[in-house]
Amino acid sequence: MQQMVEFGAMIPEQWPVTPVDDWTDQLKSICGSFNPRRAECKVVTGSATIMDAGGLELAQVANDLDIIHRDFVDIKRDYGENLFLLLQLEGTCGIEQRGRQSIIAPGDCILVDSSAPSIFHFGGNFSNHLSVHLPRQLIVAGKAAQVEISRRLEAEDPMSTMLRALVAKLIRTDAHDKRAQNLRELLFSATRQAFAMDEEPDQSFPADNAGGRLEIVQILIDRHLTDEHLTPQWLADKVGISLRTLQEDFSALGTTATSLIRLRRLHLVHEQLLQMKNVPSAPTIAEVAYSAGFNDISYFNRCFRKAFDCSPKDILQH
Repeated sequence: MQQMVEFGAMIPEQWPVTPVDDWTDQLKSICGSFNPRRAECKVVTGSATIMDAGGLELAQVANDLDIIHRDFVDIKRDYGENLFLLLQLEGTCGIEQRGRQSIIAPGDCILVDSSAPSIFHFGGNFSNHLSVHLPRQLIVAGKAAQVEISRRLEAEDPMSTMLRALVAKLIRTDAHDKRAQNLRELLFSATRQAFAMDEEPDQSFPADNAGGRLEIVQILIDRHLTDEHLTPQWLADKVGISLRTLQEDFSALGTTATSLIRLRRLHLVHEQLLQMKNVPSAPTIAEVAYSAGFNDISYFNRCFRKAFDCSPKDILQH
């Protein structure tokens, strides 16, 4: 396929054969708690590796497993703050997330959310894809950035062509190259546009189980992350449950709604600060914190240091 020429170096003539446990360790070290399943054979053809692509992490995941899954237990173990932009290079991969099922083929692109349960189906057939780790909050936070998770963008779509071209360019760009930051921002913008969806009506979303409610609540948090009215009680009202039920749902994740809102706001500020480095006329740290929903700067600084083991200033200076 012509559009895959740019990734020829990532399609070797022969793949290594690796014990399933070793391959699993490789995957978990670069993508988090994802659990593979292989019906009979105890080895995997392929590898799970990671590289730098213009300052972004890019994983290559090649395998002939049956299934890889990530559930709420895994999310609780290593809560993720990435969106994975998947570019299929070889074979096919079936993906289930947020009630949507998609099958991607060579050249296709799709977005997967690390903070929500997911299942990848391979059926024992070989699959090879690239996974660009995008800063989740920069892509999804706010009403102006609605993206559709787990929607296939077919290879022939011009936006898919653009995304592949940008990723190929980033692979060839050093993280310290002065053009790297502009390329990253261009990829973020192109991703938002490629997977943009219409604004859903502002209404209550019924859900009859904890897992479904948690997914709805997390979508609402993303869309209203910087709004002053975003509180646990507002979320409970939107989903049509009591505050106590909401708290019980979040206990399954080992956290609370308040903690999740604060964590996502902190990650939003963290990613914005990373993008501000060496940018003339950038807003102040206080302005970024206020815009993310923090009203008390001293409290924000304490929470930031606890979450990232450094101060906001440290991010700008390193």
